[in-house]
Amino acid sequence: MKTFARIIFFVIVFFILGIYFNIDRNTGQDEVLDGSKEANPGGQTNLEKSKAPALENGLIKPTSGLALTIGKNQDEVLKIFGEPDRIDLSAYGYDWWIYNKKQDTYFQLAMDKGKVISAYGLGDLTDVSPFYIGQPIDEIYSSLFFETSVDIDTDSGSYRFELSEEDMNIRPLIMIGDIYIQLYLDKFTGTVSSVRYLNAETLIKQRPYEITYRGELVSESEFSEEDWLKVENGSERQIFDFTNIIRGRFGLDPLSWDEPTSEVAFLHSSDMYQAEYFSHTSPTAGELAERLKTGKVMYTIAGENIAAKYVDAIEAMEGWLNSKGHRDTMLNKEFTHLGVGVYQKYYTQNFIRK
Repeated sequence: MKTFARIIFFVIVFFILGIYFNIDRNTGQDEVLDGSKEANPGGQTNLEKSKAPALENGLIKPTSGLALTIGKNQDEVLKIFGEPDRIDLSAYGYDWWIYNKKQDTYFQLAMDKGKVISAYGLGDLTDVSPFYIGQPIDEIYSSLFFETSVDIDTDSGSYRFELSEEDMNIRPLIMIGDIYIQLYLDKFTGTVSSVRYLNAETLIKQRPYEITYRGELVSESEFSEEDWLKVENGSERQIFDFTNIIRGRFGLDPLSWDEPTSEVAFLHSSDMYQAEYFSHTSPTAGELAERLKTGKVMYTIAGENIAAKYVDAIEAMEGWLNSKGHRDTMLNKEFTHLGVGVYQKYYTQNFIRK
């Protein structure tokens, strides 16, 4: 009996020691290095998987709408939607096909090498399944859990997007199948403002959130001055479209485009970029009133919104919408005209009443 007890005792001891040594050997294997997108990723040992919510979290796979356009070829798009109303070059080398005949069905498709790689819907009746424009945020939160980090693995490497508290409040990131969805939220109304769909490669290239990675990062497209002018003109027109759609959403009259005011806005965006400052007051051209006077713009009241270093016009507009001062300017019923000026990734809206 004593012999049997000794055997049991030693078995238990070895079992406990075995657990201890296994735990000790695994320590540190799951460390994740923090860093910005410019950081050297060397030394990162592992990326713990924390995927964005997908079907298992209550998200119904869409059977219609913009989500289904991702991956479609140019001929399929033309057959379904017809010719775009305008084509704008993006800062990332792809073309935005703009469909803006009707404000309430406004959408745009990103076309690269003959295929759709991203889609964006803003019109109140645009099909952005599995969501809808104007959908209460509480309705979404009741069925979905949003992760603060999203991992993507491609042939080029492993990437982790880290979402800040602000990101989670106004533009959470969701995965459904192999499509990523940026859900833009209006925090003042507590509803969905717009929706963007992207494939993995486009999301990694645009890097709208803080990123940690192992592997390669796709560099931004190198543009000539002529190409940048095309990008800037497209962004200006998009911001003009977005502004009127959002104003219409709140029962306000649309604004008319004003070219002299647009030129004043462009010069301010260019000045901020060239002189490396961010302010409504230019060190050389002065405040808005002085700049409008120099541009020979006639007006009774005026207002201005500025933004810098946003991914694109979509992000700049959604940023303004979620900032009270900028929002109030954009939704001011007194304004009648708008001029937009974009220089690279510096954005200016000049509102006036004639």
